[in-house]
Amino acid sequence: MNGRSTARTKREPARDKLLRAAAEEFYSKGVTGTGIDTIIATAGVAKKSLYNNFESKETLIAAYLEERHREWLALFSTRLAHADTPADRVLAVFDAYADHANAGYRDGWRGCGLLNAAAELPVGHPGRAAVRAHKDEVEQILRLHLAEISDAPDELAAHLALLLEGSMAKSGLEGTDAWVLTARGLAERLLRP
Repeated sequence: MNGRSTARTKREPARDKLLRAAAEEFYSKGVTGTGIDTIIATAGVAKKSLYNNFESKETLIAAYLEERHREWLALFSTRLAHADTPADRVLAVFDAYADHANAGYRDGWRGCGLLNAAAELPVGHPGRAAVRAHKDEVEQILRLHLAEISDAPDELAAHLALLLEGSMAKSGLEGTDAWVLTARGLAERLLRP
């Protein structure tokens, strides 16, 4: 294999560069405050590459939201692999959120990227539905594991989901995972037999 072929196989696809740039810029400056030109410049690709991979900024926003969801699911999956009990599996949800808070953001932690994006989008926007679906899935994950240890898994899942989301809002305001960890401790006490 010649050097040119090796260099070509090691290049990151433009789509991946654009998604990474969108994640960085949308999280830092917001989905409405970030223009396409900023994303293209951060990605280091040609404008044509953007439109070859995404039909519009709206399509890129949708891909960004889906990628944030997948990132969290991967963090949760890693935590879940080390969770031995149903209570540990519930607490793994909180741990995955703390891991997300500590992911090393360019301009610091600003809270849940999905909720931040949803707050900028108008009512009825498909992006808001995507964020809602993520939050509903997290609550369903809680419910699933709580069903193994609670007589009222629906009620407790709603309680823990609200505790989790409140902690994310406060942690985002403070720029640390402190409130997520506090919420985890409160959840752990609620789960004690």
